[in-house]
Amino acid sequence: QVQLVESGGGSVQAGGSLRLSCAASEYTYKSNFIGWFRQAPGKEREGVAAIMRGGGTTIYADSVKGRFTISRDSAKNTVYLQMNNLKPEDTAMYYCAADFTGPVIRWQSALEAQYNYWGQGTQVTVSS
Repeated sequence: QVQLVESGGGSVQAGGSLRLSCAASEYTYKSNFIGWFRQAPGKEREGVAAIMRGGGTTIYADSVKGRFTISRDSAKNTVYLQMNNLKPEDTAMYYCAADFTGPVIRWQSALEAQYNYWGQGTQVTVSS
Protein backbone atom coordinates (compact mmCIF):
# COMPACT_ATOMS: atom_id res chain seq x y z
CA GLN A 1 0.00 0.00 0.00
CA VAL A 2 1.31 3.40 -0.99
CA GLN A 3 0.79 6.23 1.44
CA LEU A 4 2.52 9.53 2.03
CA VAL A 5 0.89 12.10 4.29
CA GLU A 6 2.55 15.43 4.99
CA SER A 7 1.84 17.60 8.02
CA GLY A 8 3.41 20.40 10.01
CA GLY A 9 3.07 23.29 7.62
CA GLY A 10 1.88 26.69 8.74
CA SER A 11 2.60 30.40 8.82
CA VAL A 12 5.69 31.80 10.52
CA GLN A 13 7.70 34.96 10.49
CA ALA A 14 11.11 35.15 8.90
CA GLY A 15 13.72 33.60 11.14
CA GLY A 16 11.25 31.12 12.58
CA SER A 17 11.19 27.34 12.41
CA LEU A 18 8.85 24.58 11.35
CA ARG A 19 9.14 20.80 11.30
CA LEU A 20 7.39 18.98 8.51
CA SER A 21 6.48 15.32 8.82
CA CYS A 22 5.91 12.76 6.10
CA ALA A 23 4.13 9.69 7.41
CA ALA A 24 4.68 6.79 5.06
CA SER A 25 3.25 3.34 4.74
CA GLU A 26 5.72 0.58 5.49
CA TYR A 27 6.02 -0.12 1.78
CA THR A 28 6.90 3.43 0.77
CA TYR A 29 9.11 4.01 3.79
CA LYS A 30 11.45 1.32 2.46
CA SER A 31 11.98 3.25 -0.78
CA ASN A 32 15.53 3.86 -2.00
CA PHE A 33 15.09 7.59 -1.41
CA ILE A 34 12.47 9.78 0.20
CA GLY A 35 12.62 13.41 -0.79
CA TRP A 36 11.09 16.74 0.07
CA PHE A 37 10.11 19.09 -2.73
CA ARG A 38 8.45 22.47 -2.84
CA GLN A 39 6.54 24.46 -5.39
CA ALA A 40 5.68 28.13 -5.19
CA PRO A 41 2.97 29.65 -7.39
CA GLY A 42 4.24 30.18 -10.90
CA LYS A 43 7.46 28.30 -10.25
CA GLU A 44 8.70 24.82 -11.04
CA ARG A 45 8.82 22.12 -8.42
CA GLU A 46 12.18 22.24 -6.64
CA GLY A 47 13.98 19.46 -4.81
CA VAL A 48 14.82 20.56 -1.28
CA ALA A 49 16.27 17.52 0.48
CA ALA A 50 16.42 13.76 0.17
CA ILE A 51 17.43 10.90 2.40
CA MET A 52 18.56 7.47 1.41
CA ARG A 53 17.10 4.27 2.83
CA GLY A 54 18.91 3.64 6.08
CA GLY A 55 19.45 7.35 6.61
CA GLY A 56 23.18 7.29 5.97
CA THR A 57 23.10 9.71 3.07
CA THR A 58 21.32 13.04 2.99
CA ILE A 59 21.24 15.50 0.13
CA TYR A 60 20.30 19.19 0.20
CA ALA A 61 19.67 21.94 -2.28
CA ASP A 62 22.17 24.77 -1.98
CA SER A 63 19.35 27.15 -1.09
CA VAL A 64 18.60 25.31 2.17
CA LYS A 65 21.98 23.92 3.24
CA GLY A 66 22.73 24.81 6.83
CA ARG A 67 19.08 25.70 7.52
CA PHE A 68 17.11 22.52 6.78
CA THR A 69 17.70 19.03 8.12
CA ILE A 70 16.10 15.86 6.80
CA SER A 71 15.86 12.82 9.05
CA ARG A 72 13.89 9.61 9.40
CA ASP A 73 12.41 7.62 12.26
CA SER A 74 12.07 3.95 11.42
CA ALA A 75 9.90 3.26 14.47
CA LYS A 76 7.29 5.65 13.07
CA ASN A 77 7.87 5.21 9.32
CA THR A 78 8.20 8.97 9.18
CA VAL A 79 10.59 11.35 7.46
CA TYR A 80 11.03 14.83 8.88
CA LEU A 81 12.19 18.14 7.48
CA GLN A 82 13.35 20.51 10.19
CA MET A 83 13.38 24.02 8.76
CA ASN A 84 15.20 26.74 10.68
CA ASN A 85 15.90 30.39 9.90
CA LEU A 86 13.04 30.43 7.44
CA LYS A 87 12.97 33.10 4.76
CA PRO A 88 10.07 34.53 2.74
CA GLU A 89 11.47 32.76 -0.33
CA ASP A 90 10.84 29.43 1.42
CA THR A 91 7.12 30.02 1.03
CA ALA A 92 5.67 27.16 -1.00
CA MET A 93 3.66 23.98 -0.94
CA TYR A 94 5.91 21.25 0.36
CA TYR A 95 5.59 17.66 -0.83
CA CYS A 96 7.27 14.46 0.14
CA ALA A 97 7.99 11.82 -2.46
CA ALA A 98 9.16 8.21 -2.42
CA ASP A 99 10.72 5.66 -4.75
CA PHE A 100 13.23 7.51 -6.88
CA THR A 101 13.19 6.17 -10.44
CA GLY A 102 15.91 8.22 -12.08
CA PRO A 103 19.58 7.36 -12.56
CA VAL A 104 21.70 8.24 -9.56
CA ILE A 105 24.55 9.80 -11.49
CA ARG A 106 25.47 11.82 -8.43
CA TRP A 107 23.80 12.23 -5.03
CA GLN A 108 22.17 15.50 -6.15
CA SER A 109 20.22 13.42 -8.71
CA ALA A 110 17.87 12.46 -5.89
CA LEU A 111 16.61 16.06 -5.86
CA GLU A 112 15.15 15.67 -9.33
CA ALA A 113 11.40 15.07 -9.41
CA GLN A 114 11.66 11.51 -10.71
CA TYR A 115 9.71 9.77 -7.98
CA ASN A 116 6.84 7.33 -8.26
CA TYR A 117 4.82 8.36 -5.24
CA TRP A 118 3.82 11.79 -3.98
CA GLY A 119 1.92 13.14 -1.02
CA GLN A 120 -0.76 15.84 -1.16
CA GLY A 121 1.44 18.58 0.24
CA THR A 122 1.49 20.95 3.19
CA GLN A 123 1.63 24.74 2.87
CA VAL A 124 4.46 26.77 4.37
CA THR A 125 4.14 30.54 4.44
CA VAL A 126 6.93 32.77 5.72
CA SER A 127 6.23 36.45 6.23
CA SER A 128 8.86 39.18 6.40
